[in-house]
Amino acid sequence: MMCVRCGEAMVLRRGARWAAGAMAAVCMVLLLGPSAPSRGLPLARPLPSDAAAGEVVPDRVGTWNICNPCGGSGLNFGRATEIATAAPQVIGLQEACVRDVEEIRTYLEEVYGLVYRVAYGSVLRNWNRCGGLPWRPGGFGQAILSAAPMTDRVSDEYPDGGSEDRGYLAVTTLVGGRPVRVFDTHLAERRQGEVRAAQVKVLAAEVARHDRAIVLGDFNAVPDAPELGPMWALARDTDPGCRPSTVGGAAGTCTTTTDWNSKFDYVFLRGITPRTHRVRPGPYSDHHLLHTDLNRD
Repeated sequence: MMCVRCGEAMVLRRGARWAAGAMAAVCMVLLLGPSAPSRGLPLARPLPSDAAAGEVVPDRVGTWNICNPCGGSGLNFGRATEIATAAPQVIGLQEACVRDVEEIRTYLEEVYGLVYRVAYGSVLRNWNRCGGLPWRPGGFGQAILSAAPMTDRVSDEYPDGGSEDRGYLAVTTLVGGRPVRVFDTHLAERRQGEVRAAQVKVLAAEVARHDRAIVLGDFNAVPDAPELGPMWALARDTDPGCRPSTVGGAAGTCTTTTDWNSKFDYVFLRGITPRTHRVRPGPYSDHHLLHTDLNRD
């Protein structure tokens, strides 16, 4: 009889613990409410007071080299938060793994309610860099996120990438309600000026075909670098104080866009004028997210 009572007591204690756990789960659901992210996504990080209010800014474009650090747990949620804070209509990403971009897009939509289409301009497939199976490595290169549909996609590699394959991606989409050709590029590393010079010639020839164009990217060169001459001849950078001495400006007044206090990242505008300009330093890359609002010319 004593053994039976002991068994009954154990069952009762287990039942009490199960009921307490179930009640705690119900309380969590009631506290979080129906807006809690699904599929185990993180809770939405509060955005700064100057962040866009839950929808994209139709005249805003941005550029960001998102790698270095590359990979790592939690980085893509932080990157999504940075993009959601600016909420650009279009943003060009460089050193972007396809898997990372897909995760960023998921966070943007399911955590922050921002829906972006994507176009990829992968220039190489690298298992060590982007993961995947050894026989099916992830794509690496450029990506453009746009709130509006994109057409006429062109992805091209430069004839000489330098120490690593490099290229540009181009699409036609809407910015401020008007169609515009958007380019996204990443040029050769900083000590490879001659290689960049050849790459800029290829890019500039394509940009020159369009009366209205936006060129986003990491050019790995300061404004006074001679290899950027063809770009300055075609377009102006969105930074109002940034014009190289070769075209009557003072490159030292440019806002820096990297952790090492150099300006390597640009939003070149052709046939369009800028209204605002902002660089957002953050912990998720050694480059800073740069965005600008445009006038509706």
